[in-house]
Amino acid sequence: MEISALVDSISLFLNLSSSRHIDLDPFDKYYNRVEKLLGVLKPIADAAVLNSDLALEEKLCKSFQELIQDVDHSRDLFTSWHPFSSKVYFVLQIESLIPKMRDTIVDTFQFLKSSKSDLPDELSPASLEKCLEKIKHPTYEEISSVIDGALSDQRDGVGPTPEILVKIGENTGLRSNQEILIEAVALERQKEIAEQSENNAEVEFLDQLIVIVNRMHERLLLIKQTQTSSVSILADFFCPLSLEVMTDPVIVSSGQTYEKAFIKRWIDLGLKVCPKTRQTLTHTTLIPNYTVKALISNWCDTNDVKLPDPNQSSSLNELSPLLSCTDSIHASPCRLSVSSTTRGSVENGQTSENHHHHHRSPSASTSSVSNEEFPRTDGNENSEESAHATPYTSDVSGEIRSGPLAATTTSSSAAPSRSEYSPRFMDRHNRGSQFWRRSSKIVSAPSNSARRDLAEVESQVKKLLEELKSSLLDVQRRATAEIRLLAKHNMDNRIVIGNSGAIVSLVELLRSTDSATQENAVTALLNLSINDNNKSLIAEAGAIEPLIHVLENGGSEAKENSAATLFSLSVIEENKIKIGQSGAIGPLVDLLGNGTQRGKKDAATALFNLSIHQENKGTIVQSGAVRYLIDLMDPAAGMVDKAVAVLANLATIPEGRNAIGQEGGIGLLVEVVELGSARGKENAAAALLQLSTNSGRFCNMVLQEGAVPPLVALSQSGTPRAREKAQALLSYFRNQRHGNAGRG
Repeated sequence: MEISALVDSISLFLNLSSSRHIDLDPFDKYYNRVEKLLGVLKPIADAAVLNSDLALEEKLCKSFQELIQDVDHSRDLFTSWHPFSSKVYFVLQIESLIPKMRDTIVDTFQFLKSSKSDLPDELSPASLEKCLEKIKHPTYEEISSVIDGALSDQRDGVGPTPEILVKIGENTGLRSNQEILIEAVALERQKEIAEQSENNAEVEFLDQLIVIVNRMHERLLLIKQTQTSSVSILADFFCPLSLEVMTDPVIVSSGQTYEKAFIKRWIDLGLKVCPKTRQTLTHTTLIPNYTVKALISNWCDTNDVKLPDPNQSSSLNELSPLLSCTDSIHASPCRLSVSSTTRGSVENGQTSENHHHHHRSPSASTSSVSNEEFPRTDGNENSEESAHATPYTSDVSGEIRSGPLAATTTSSSAAPSRSEYSPRFMDRHNRGSQFWRRSSKIVSAPSNSARRDLAEVESQVKKLLEELKSSLLDVQRRATAEIRLLAKHNMDNRIVIGNSGAIVSLVELLRSTDSATQENAVTALLNLSINDNNKSLIAEAGAIEPLIHVLENGGSEAKENSAATLFSLSVIEENKIKIGQSGAIGPLVDLLGNGTQRGKKDAATALFNLSIHQENKGTIVQSGAVRYLIDLMDPAAGMVDKAVAVLANLATIPEGRNAIGQEGGIGLLVEVVELGSARGKENAAAALLQLSTNSGRFCNMVLQEGAVPPLVALSQSGTPRAREKAQALLSYFRNQRHGNAGRG
């Protein structure tokens, strides 16, 4: 009965009051708002339970069902959040849910007022009217409208103002530089999920949110520069974490330099991502940057500046003083400006072009290709640290592809208003959590209700495990479907299923002659592979060859999800080798050329990851991938960036370069440099650099295609890595011309 279920849902939500995160900012504020609504609703629901006539009224039943969904959703939002989740994203989600919940409660009370049933005093029109008065008129401002305004100002190039940045920071709990950087990292993770879902509108939206958060960081840095000294200071002398001039600079694996005490504190929190590039740290060794230290020391001596002890500094660089500093900064914007000749960032003792916070450093990756089109958080191709960053959630596993999320995907460059995102926010409450390793240091202990839920899941999985082994086909089919759904729901379910031993049975069913069972099994494994430990368990269960069997013989959706699973497993370095050696590349290339649109994208993503490993590149080329990739550079295919990213990796070997030249790819790469996306231009320039510097014939072809003008433009306005590649290519052309002139 819906009314009883609603009472249970409300009780479960109210039990969250003892949860570890509820008292944190901004969660306590929003918990109190939901609690207030449910505090008004619960006595009415309790009274309604006792009246059996109400259960027969269709409008009321529908309202109660909606309320159950809303209450459960709000509980999920609070329980699924952890310290490295996005606060801004949480606020946007909960603020889109609360008004909906309030409206449904109002409708429910109105239905009760007009009910023909004989109702108790608690449900009399007068009592209901009093309840309505308590919840009809909220007195607080929704920060989502402020964020919406800031995004609009940002698109118009007029803001957001420092006052608005302060307001957003205050209302989302982003009051320190460390919190701001953690938020930027969390939003990057969310963006990678959206990229894998091919949800271009949401990628665009998240990009804009990231810019706003980066502006907060930059604002704090500017204030710190202003407050530190009246003498011009090189921006790169400041630690991005402490916002202080560094006294003990160290280099992390991404190539960035930080104050030792502060980056150590960051890592000790459990954060394994470079605060500046958002790149996974492949190791936590901190290497002294003696060059930067000497430069800072010389600067201090020259300007008679004495630096404080970093260990005595606070990491809480408050955002709230931004308002008080606004006038002084606007009045003297040049006082601490850094001249164009000193804007470089000093990394490993060398000066390079300074880059925007959420772009990777050109030197941070040993792959030739920009990784941002693909969801690897690790810039080092030999690391397994990216294993936890698999972007394939159940939402891109074939589970929701035809649903509302897929329908909202758009390639429009115009940024939609926040109201267009509300339905998606309502469905996105637990997608970000898989990017962070579950650690006892940062994840709260489960509540009693959560333990009960897990116990029920464990019992259910145990029963399903027996059914997977049944000789009856319909029993197997039903069991795989139920496990597929369980694995779709949340990370805890995936852990329970992984620990139960069900993976071995699912792998065996990949060879099932029943297409529905096979499809359910492969999709369940894809959903399970989101969890790090399950990746290893799936590979250890011998899944790679059966997955290839599905890739060769399954239905279209099974093939797509098999390719996606192979990608998910290939995030682990040793699996790249196993997958390549097991014969997966040929079927993946076939899917790339002949699959559905979704299948082609899944195949391209898997081939990208495999092409990072040197031994796989030749096999990919020999399997005929280059011709298909060049076909997919047609903008109508919607896969230009993916195709160019793989080609840039393949261009690092002679066979790849020859195939690109023979298949007519050079002219298309030049076209991408001129007209492509920022990422596409970057990777196309990288491919052209490989082609030109390794073959005089290809170099002439690149020049004949008119590459110089777009490369000149790219060298001035592209991403840092694109500028680097374009400048290197133009320099090579100049040297070749001078060399030929000398020989003449």
